[in-house]
Amino acid sequence: MAQADCNSSRDNRWLLNGMTALVTGGSKGLGHAVVEELAGLGATIHTCARTEPVLNECLQEWKMKGFKVTGSVCDVTSRTEREKLMSTVSSQFDGKLNILVNNVGILYFQRTIDVTPEDISLYLSTNFESAYHLCQLAHPLLKNSGAGNIVFMSSVSGVVSVSVSLYGATKGTQFNVFLI
Repeated sequence: MAQADCNSSRDNRWLLNGMTALVTGGSKGLGHAVVEELAGLGATIHTCARTEPVLNECLQEWKMKGFKVTGSVCDVTSRTEREKLMSTVSSQFDGKLNILVNNVGILYFQRTIDVTPEDISLYLSTNFESAYHLCQLAHPLLKNSGAGNIVFMSSVSGVVSVSVSLYGATKGTQFNVFLI
């Protein structure tokens, strides 16, 4: 086989044409990069963000690049909004989802003695509960696709202490989430 043929077939195995993905928190940081990478490989993406103007700016940017990306405003700390998000994804992708990327997370640097009960609830609902619940909601869609994948954007802080104990505890829980 010619060298060009080898390179072509090697590149094709990474293509995601026909695949669908939901990336939470896709308007900033790592989530934004994941949306761009998956879309660049040919996947059709739906993403969410808390801030509509930022989301709309990203959607316009991706449209100009020729990416197939839609989005909706969603605060993943809200069970109702997560359910609405998954309903939207199910409708857009005909009841099938190939990739769920649980990217959303929060981190505030604060001393452990300064953490309030409200901080604990916010961290748990954002970094753990939202990802866990979205996995539950996505399970039928992932199963229907015949090729479902879940990615957790966790942190080394979940397994090694790096002076952000609450963040580490809530991100570390993601290492133990899986579907049967």
